[in-house]
Amino acid sequence: MTTNLTTVSEDAITAAAERLATAAATSTPCAPIRDLIGADDLVAAYAVQQRFNELRVGAGATVVGRKIGLTSKAVQEQLGVDQPDLGVLFDDMAFADGEDVPMSRLIQPKIEGEVGFVLGADLADGPLDAAQVRDAIEYAVVALEICDSRIRDWDIRFGDTVADNASSGVYVLGTERRTLDEVVPAEVTMSMTVNGQEVSSGNGAACLGDPIEAVVWLARNARDLGQPLRAGQVILSGALGPMAPVSAGDVVTVTVSGLGAVTTRFTEGENA
Repeated sequence: MTTNLTTVSEDAITAAAERLATAAATSTPCAPIRDLIGADDLVAAYAVQQRFNELRVGAGATVVGRKIGLTSKAVQEQLGVDQPDLGVLFDDMAFADGEDVPMSRLIQPKIEGEVGFVLGADLADGPLDAAQVRDAIEYAVVALEICDSRIRDWDIRFGDTVADNASSGVYVLGTERRTLDEVVPAEVTMSMTVNGQEVSSGNGAACLGDPIEAVVWLARNARDLGQPLRAGQVILSGALGPMAPVSAGDVVTVTVSGLGAVTTRFTEGENA
């Protein structure tokens, strides 16, 4: 994570955060953020993300975890970057296995199959290496992440997706919990189906070579941003295969070897 200062003004950062917040509140996608802060100013982009997320906290949302994005080399190349990004998970983003997800919560969703983790210890001090991260993980679960973009037509560059809370939407965790003595994240395989047809597949190595290494990257960069990972938080470690679009009426199932499956259905209705 760069520590250089940004030349982007506070007014531009505030305007960018407010643009995203308006898009989220009205379910109406907005113009790219890069026309306000540039396409690759990482410091400015994370400043917008923090401001955007502070607006959510101010409205009553609670931080429950973090997500890692851009773990795929192909996606990094597409956006012209050489590193992942991170976002915040809020309590109202979580849906239960089998629960319907109303499309009213989303603007232009895309789905990913991942390995999720729940931390049993803080990751705030020390080297934050793979050994420490493994020790801090209480258990792993299969995860379905529904990414979303407040930016029209997913017309994003690195600065856009970082500012937009790493294109976060909602997520669903499976119910089978496995310790790292029971499953090796780097060796899992993933299959994702929509209405019974496979739309994505991959393996643990597709996520920065090992989902554990993705969490190492996350832990170090979250600490650099002054928001270290804490016990009890949910971590979405990054996609194991390509994203796929989803529409109302679709039933999506993600299966990860050793972790079981998770299923959700997308509906036209409002939140229950």
